[in-house]
Amino acid sequence: MTEVVVYSKPGCHLCDIVKVQLETLRASHAFNLREVNILEDHEARQQFELEIPVVFINGKKAFKYYLDEKQFLRKLESERG
Repeated sequence: MTEVVVYSKPGCHLCDIVKVQLETLRASHAFNLREVNILEDHEARQQFELEIPVVFINGKKAFKYYLDEKQFLRKLESERG
């Protein structure tokens, strides 16, 4: 199954929007969703502190700051082959 990872932190308004979008999309499209709080992951914080939210699909950076739902679904389908 396709893995989607969102790097975010508490109190980030943009992060909250993207996480709600992903949860909504997950209700109708199958994918595993994992959230990484960059405040609890030193390496992720160093890498993404100025880019959150950041969304990866199967290990490939797909979006930062916002999520375009139509593009997300296209990328999700292309990852499935």
